[in-house]
Amino acid sequence: MVSAEAARNIVGIIGNVISFGLFLSPSPTFWRIIKRKSVEEFQPYAYIAACLNCMFWVLYGLPVVHPDSILVVTINGVGLVLELIYLSIFCIYDHENKGRKKVALGLLGEVIFVGIMAGITFGCFHTYVKRSLLVGVICDVFNIIMYASPLLIAKKVITTKSVEFMPFYLSLAGFANGSIWTAYALIKLDLYIVISNGLGAFFGLLQLILYAIYYKSTPKKSEDVVKPSEVQLSGATRA
Repeated sequence: MVSAEAARNIVGIIGNVISFGLFLSPSPTFWRIIKRKSVEEFQPYAYIAACLNCMFWVLYGLPVVHPDSILVVTINGVGLVLELIYLSIFCIYDHENKGRKKVALGLLGEVIFVGIMAGITFGCFHTYVKRSLLVGVICDVFNIIMYASPLLIAKKVITTKSVEFMPFYLSLAGFANGSIWTAYALIKLDLYIVISNGLGAFFGLLQLILYAIYYKSTPKKSEDVVKPSEVQLSGATRA
């Protein structure tokens, strides 16, 4: 019989695989940017935000904050590297130099913010429970925002009766990601992972329902364009 700890590790590994796929989802967009040697109308804000999200989850998963969460650290560490690669590509092909300062200032601000919160966590709180509470609440806030961000397009989907700008696979991956990490957190209760990823699974389900309702009424197009939904949704959210 498989122990609860073994089951949790298996589910966590599956979660790592799904999250890795979600982190890779913007790669076709960046490959087109490389081929065109231009960022066009692309904005880096979602990827800057994703870096902050990953940094806080890495902090949360550290043994001195929330023990037995190494799988949270691994996937968000990988995600942070991928987000930085995406931002590097942006900076390389931002020929008009409009966004490089935004990226630099954004990342600098995030490092300072995370550093301050880490200092408060280790300097003012001396138990796992209190450290997990502070960092976990911050992680949940950012995670919920990133999970909910694709729903910003919901009004356009409903009014136009078109899912052209709501990519199915990204919505499906978001639902699967939220579901698997919720299962992971329920095996050995981790309230902070349950809250944000449970809501993430719910938000993903809403997107899939909208997609099913309006798929048939969507005009069929085949254009090699960088859609706003592809550009602005950066593999959002892990663990």
